[in-house]
Amino acid sequence: MLIGIMTLLSAAAAAGLALGCNGFAGFGWLWQLPVGFFGAFLAQLILLFLVLVIMAQFVKMDEVQEKDNKFFRFTIHQVISLLVVLLGIKIDTKGFEKMPEDKRVFLVCNHLNDVDPPVLLHFFKKYELAFISKRENDKKFLIGPFLRAILCQPINRENDREALKTILHCIELLKRDEVSIAVFPEGYTSMDGLLHPFRPGVFKIAMKTKTPVVVCTLRDTQTVFPNALKLRPSRISVSLLGVIRPEEYEGMTAVELSDKVHKMMADDLGPDLVLPEENT
Repeated sequence: MLIGIMTLLSAAAAAGLALGCNGFAGFGWLWQLPVGFFGAFLAQLILLFLVLVIMAQFVKMDEVQEKDNKFFRFTIHQVISLLVVLLGIKIDTKGFEKMPEDKRVFLVCNHLNDVDPPVLLHFFKKYELAFISKRENDKKFLIGPFLRAILCQPINRENDREALKTILHCIELLKRDEVSIAVFPEGYTSMDGLLHPFRPGVFKIAMKTKTPVVVCTLRDTQTVFPNALKLRPSRISVSLLGVIRPEEYEGMTAVELSDKVHKMMADDLGPDLVLPEENT
């Protein structure tokens, strides 16, 4: 919606510039239209940035957020759709006919790049995802406040006690039907592009709430920013491998469920994209 509105306004501004100069007489409109369009589009991008900065000031970073801010979530979805177009991202999807009807899910995915959360938010919009995110993201300009507003939960990956508090809070959010929870169970962004071993503790969130586990894989998201700097489009893929219902993992331990999900991802990605066991 946002990209459509901005395009229409830019086109109107370009037409107004051409008409305001000398109409469409002569050949002046040949430069007036593109200059007017791109000038108006750039002005709208600057205005959007300023609006996001102002919105971020209303998020209280020193308080624990307990309610999903629907306006912030709507804004995030609009900005993501805009960025997909501006960055020239083409997305291939597979397996989305398996998407569950449940309102709340526990989504797990491999992690290649900072682009991953926006991509998953884009495709799982109706599930209102809240990510377990490294606590360093809290300090990032704009990103921190907007993640906090949609109940993304910072986790201290180096402190087990603090990490447990985050897991317990996610369990509470699911039980209250506030948001769905999304995690990257490797714990870190994969610097080599390979699937790494999981930290099984996060799977307790699904097990304690009896929530369906949605298993996904991403490919090639790490190419988006390098390609954008070279003004090249990027093609990435999102695959929904399956949904593990609560009755299917009943009686399992968190480690066993983690191993099951890891195998599903490893089988989909193939041996070339999975860290060999001897290196784990």
